Amino acid sequence: MAVAAGMAVAGCSHTVGGSAQLAAPEAVEAGRNFGYIDNSCGRLADSTVQETIEADDIVRPYSGAVCQYVLSRGDSIVDATFSWFESGSLERERALADERGAEITDTVVERYPSFLARTSVTGVSCSATTSANPGVLSWFVQYRDEQDGDPCADAEKLLAATLSSEM
Repeated sequence: MAVAAGMAVAGCSHTVGGSAQLAAPEAVEAGRNFGYIDNSCGRLADSTVQETIEADDIVRPYSGAVCQYVLSRGDSIVDATFSWFESGSLERERALADERGAEITDTVVERYPSFLARTSVTGVSCSATTSANPGVLSWFVQYRDEQDGDPCADAEKLLAATLSSEM
């Protein structure tokens, strides 16, 4: 019986050439809005941003298509900025980050092709950017002083929370 099963499996198997590629999901709702809606930015409430960054306190001094946050973690200050550019593109944002000398790392966030752009011009900072339908979404995180942690990890967590909010 085992020999017959082995022959049946061997007879049905074959090798396929190439390499596996991640599916690039389409946004589930074209024309979505990631701007300031119902007291949330990028579909995230202030409390979600605060929890994601593991901050003690949060202040949002500006809200709109770009939302700015100032968060405190102990004695350290973290700036976080969400932006949604309805007519932007991932390629344009990547070119701008490269032009400004950022260290770019390709990644996938919640199954969406994305990139991280680490800079040190204004302190320890990083943005996580992905395409939306329409436009482009980005979270920028900057540590005002030297502190433990990784601004790219924080930016990526915020972008993941934003993308998860629509699933």
